[in-house]
Amino acid sequence: MIRFNCDYSEGAHPKILERLVQTNMEQTPGYGEDEHCRRAAQLIQKECGRQDVDVHFMVGGTQTNLTVISAALRPHQGVISADTGHVNVHESGAIEATGHKVLAQTGCPQGKLTAQMVRQVVESHYDDETQVHMVQPKMVYLSHPTELGTLYTKRELEALGQVCREKGLYLFLDGARLGYGLTAPGTDVTMADIARICDAFYIGGTKVGALFGEALVLANPALKEDFLYLIKQKGAMLAKGRLLGIQFEAMFEDGLYYEMGKAANQAAAVIRQACLQKGFSFLCDSPTNQQFPILPDEALPKLAEKYAFANFGKTDETHTAVRFCASWATPIEHAQALAQDLLAL
Repeated sequence: MIRFNCDYSEGAHPKILERLVQTNMEQTPGYGEDEHCRRAAQLIQKECGRQDVDVHFMVGGTQTNLTVISAALRPHQGVISADTGHVNVHESGAIEATGHKVLAQTGCPQGKLTAQMVRQVVESHYDDETQVHMVQPKMVYLSHPTELGTLYTKRELEALGQVCREKGLYLFLDGARLGYGLTAPGTDVTMADIARICDAFYIGGTKVGALFGEALVLANPALKEDFLYLIKQKGAMLAKGRLLGIQFEAMFEDGLYYEMGKAANQAAAVIRQACLQKGFSFLCDSPTNQQFPILPDEALPKLAEKYAFANFGKTDETHTAVRFCASWATPIEHAQALAQDLLAL
């Protein structure tokens, strides 16, 4: 069975595993106070083009999301998200469990929030004379890429950043698959752009070649104070913190992170081209490692004999949208095999 249903099936890039083995018996301070974490943070600051950002290493995406959101919001405040956003649909109510409501928005084009949508949510709240009885919007949550593999442009991010500053909202970007977004063909967004526009974001390692781990970047000084206390309180402070620092050190010292992102996107492009050649339409226009073709229902059992992929729902009586998800470790030969089988349908 060839898996195209997620981008974290494999363990870690061999260079990362090699570095973990090399440093296995090192005796270092715990909880991220070691030299590896410090150097990894410096490398990330360089990528951000800012020395004034704080970098914290955490184990997983849901853990990072709930820690940031619960730390930033007061008890009566909520976070605006696309209805397809990860915090709304794939985190088992983690945000709500911390006492904060996800203000999910429908009708987001290609799974993306727009500045106008955010403005409307905020203005509708404050124009309502009963506003004190409702959850107050205080943060905007984005994913880049989105859950549909789509990307924000620099102009779209800047517009969102502007409306957030105007309305007093935090802007938080989920970068679980950021490596695939930053290396997608045609993108004009860099990590430095994200660090400039957003109050907080994280660099995903779990889905982009690390054994586990995410690097949280805090740019807004208002979010930095006592954040280590909040990481500890949420159970997100890893005692053997160097295991996180070592991985991000390996990913960013020589461009490995970007190499892995490009490899996944190239494999996905092979699948995309075959679908286009066959005349299949797409649920959304994704230039990243996730592709969402709409296939005839009769073709799915045959494909499922050889490939694992995700079902994204029926689009009409005879067709279903599926997701083929390449990873940093997907051999190009696997993508080519799937492409040939799609063309043979």
